[in-house]
Amino acid sequence: MPPKSPTQIGDVYELKVTLEEIEPPIWRQVEVPGDLTLAKLHSVIQLAMGWLDYHLHEFRIGEVAYGEPDAEFDHDREIKDDRRARLSRVVDGVGVEFAYQYDFGDGWTHRVVVEHIHPTEPRIRYPRVLAGARACPPEDVGGPYGYVDFLEAIADPKHPEHDAMLDWVGGEFDSEAFDVEGTNREFDVVF
Repeated sequence: MPPKSPTQIGDVYELKVTLEEIEPPIWRQVEVPGDLTLAKLHSVIQLAMGWLDYHLHEFRIGEVAYGEPDAEFDHDREIKDDRRARLSRVVDGVGVEFAYQYDFGDGWTHRVVVEHIHPTEPRIRYPRVLAGARACPPEDVGGPYGYVDFLEAIADPKHPEHDAMLDWVGGEFDSEAFDVEGTNREFDVVF
């Protein structure tokens, strides 16, 4: 594991977010302020990956779960409020890995790795996406296995679900598409 970096108020965290159980990998490299709350980090990951924020989420950092408390859903688990947890306070350095889960029904797990911590740069707006690969799966596609089935169906015009799946996704889907500049323009509007 790389040596830990001392953090300061105003430091920027470079994170790599990779969707697990998908090959080839779907990933994003983002920079975020270290004083960002985990609730805001959730919003960054949603936008960077291409999710639509329809479902519950959770961060698992060590043995602690952070998310948006929900009395109806949290009866059998302990969850800390992600609106009160700042990234720099719960992640202590370079090399730290943690999980971000989205849509407990479909079961999307993202591995988040702190790749670098550095001071802010003048005239740079954060958060921002540095790089990434491949399109985010459609919402409610059925998790990693459903996504594989979906890709098989849309790739084969003779598949019995081909037309229905294309209609469901809006007519077309390019699994290889990801637009760094377009995503950063969205960040400029939202953040």
